[in-house]
Amino acid sequence: QVQLVESGGGLVQPGGSLRLSCAASGFTFSRYTMRWYRQAPGKGRELVATIGPPGGRTEYADSVKGRFTISRDNTKNAVYLQMNSLKPEDTAVYYCNHINFWGQGTQVTVSA
Repeated sequence: QVQLVESGGGLVQPGGSLRLSCAASGFTFSRYTMRWYRQAPGKGRELVATIGPPGGRTEYADSVKGRFTISRDNTKNAVYLQMNSLKPEDTAVYYCNHINFWGQGTQVTVSA
């Protein structure tokens, strides 16, 4: 069965960086688009970044463009989200997504 396991969240000061990881299993990872979403307290789930299959394009929400980078390693069945210049408004639970499958999420808190 499909499993997505996120890691790498934590507490960071404004301006800091974090790298999220998502380990995927149960499907042919290299063939599929992968996405990162986030959900802040009291808000809906927001698409943050998308990465296509090998050679595919990346896309970002305007709110993170230029600060976040999505990448993948098909040898490890993993997708990453490098987050730089973090802001308090980036505070949310971050989720890895494949079609209609979701991980358990990892909390990112940006606070002084």
